[in-house]
Amino acid sequence: MELILVRHPQPDVAPGICYGRGDVPVSPAAVAAVADKLKNAGLAGGLPVYASPLKRCAGLAAQMNARVTFDARLAEMDFGAWEMRPWDDIPRAEVDAWSADLLHYRPGGGENVLDVARRVASFFDALRQSGHPRALLICHAGSMRLLAALHAGGSIEEAALRAASAAHRIDYGGIIVLED
Repeated sequence: MELILVRHPQPDVAPGICYGRGDVPVSPAAVAAVADKLKNAGLAGGLPVYASPLKRCAGLAAQMNARVTFDARLAEMDFGAWEMRPWDDIPRAEVDAWSADLLHYRPGGGENVLDVARRVASFFDALRQSGHPRALLICHAGSMRLLAALHAGGSIEEAALRAASAAHRIDYGGIIVLED
C-alpha cells in the first residue's frame, strides 16, 4: 500500500498560538495553492481520500475528491486548556513536565501522546485492511509523524516516542509518501 500524507494548508491563526485540536480556519487562497500543488503532482481524482474533519484539512480534502472519508482519528492532538493560547503564556513548568514524560503527560489536561498514537494506529490498521493500493490522507503534522513512525514498526509506545521526538517541521502542504 502507498500512503500519500499531506499536511493541511497554513491556517489563519497568529504565530505562536497553540492550536492542536482548535478548529481554525484556512483562507481559500491557501487551500487553492495546496490543491493546485497536489493536482500538478497527479494526486487529484481517483484516489480514496481520508481526512481529519478539522476545517484546515476538510476544505482541501473536498477539493481533492468528492468522496472524502472524514475520520476524527486523524485529528491533531487535543491540548486541553492550552488550546488557542500563546505558547509564551503557558507556564514553562508545564511544558517541561510534558517534555519529561512525552507518553503520559496530558498538556493542558487534554490528550497525551500515547492516546493520540492509539487512535492514529486504529485508523492505520483499518486503512491497511481496506485493500486500497493507494490512498491520500490530509491531516496534521502530528498525525503524519505518528503514521510514519507506525509504518516503521515496533510497539505503539515506541512509535509514539519516535514521533514525539521527531523534528517538528513539516511544511504546510508538505507531502510524505509511505510505501510497503
